[in-house]
Parts: sequence; C-alpha cells; structure tokens
Amino acid sequence: DLGTKRHLFSELDRICKDHTMLATNTSTLPVVDMAMETGRPEKVCGIHFFNPAPMMKLVEIVRPITASDETIDAAKAFAEACGKTAVLVKDQAGFIVNALLFPYLNNAVRLLDQGVATQEDIDDAMKGGCGFPMGPFALLDLVGLDTSLAILDALYEEHRDPNYAAVPRLRRMVSAELFGRKSGKGFYEYKRS
Repeated sequence: DLGTKRHLFSELDRICKDHTMLATNTSTLPVVDMAMETGRPEKVCGIHFFNPAPMMKLVEIVRPITASDETIDAAKAFAEACGKTAVLVKDQAGFIVNALLFPYLNNAVRLLDQGVATQEDIDDAMKGGCGFPMGPFALLDLVGLDTSLAILDALYEEHRDPNYAAVPRLRRMVSAELFGRKSGKGFYEYKRS
C-alpha cells in the first residue's frame, strides 16, 4: 500500500537521526515515491528480500534515481552480511524477478481457464519439467492471490504490457476472498491452525 508506506517513511524521517538510511522491502512499489517523503532521499533504497526470507538467498537492491552510491553500497553490504546474494536493480515495477515471474503465474491461470490441464498437472509439469520447487498455483497460494493481483496491477500500470493484465479468474478469486494459504483456500485448500 503506497499511501501507507509514504506515511511511514515520513514518520521515520521525523524520528530517525539524520545519518540513518531507510529501506523498504517492496516488490513493485516505486521506491522514489517513499524517498521523496523524506528529507534524505539520497539515503533511501529498496532491499527486496524474497519469501520465505530465511530460506531464499536472493535480495534485490533497488536504486531509486535519488539514492547515493554510498547508500547502495551499504545496502549491498548489509544483504551480503545476512548471507544473501545481492543483485542491483533500477527502480521500476517488478525489478527482475517479479517482472519475469508474474507473467508466468498469470499465464498458468490462463492455461487453467483454457482447460489445457488441471492445476495439479500444471504444478507437476513445472516442477518436473523446469525443476521449480513448487508449481505456479502453489506459489500463488503462498504469495497470496490478493498480493499477486496487486503486483500484476502495479506492473500493468507502469508498463502497459498485456502480459501483466491479470486474468479475470484471479480478480474474481480475490473478490471472493480466496487469498490462498492466508485465508485457508485459494487454488488449493489449507487447514487453518
């Protein structure tokens, strides 16, 4: 939620010491919009950890046009000190991973709607055929269908690429509050604890 993050960065700017760097763990929101809510835009960057962070090795270090070299170097050093592989990306919706991942996820839903295969078979095909640790429907449920839809909408808003236009079924599932694991049902059903 960009409005919430803008407000947070304005508050952080007010309460943190002047030398403090600020970072956001966003996957699609423009980091520059948060940076400009502060009096220190040169000290703001994105540090996008992947979910689940303890297991995933990659971190995208996002450089808004306002960030200094020192900020980006410090963010990269921080990620590496956490045992992560850091890649540098420019501040655009989706960065590297989500810009490539979400058309794949969206197209999996499209294949399901076209009756090409069941969701289980599509998941099995991508695990067995591509060596992915989980199929697209299990991943959508893990990320959250609401979060996935918001990412696709942000990608489409910025790029206007039809690959990012959310498949209607995804939008309808979110309207029905079928968010995946967090709601107990998405493409699959989950036991609630």
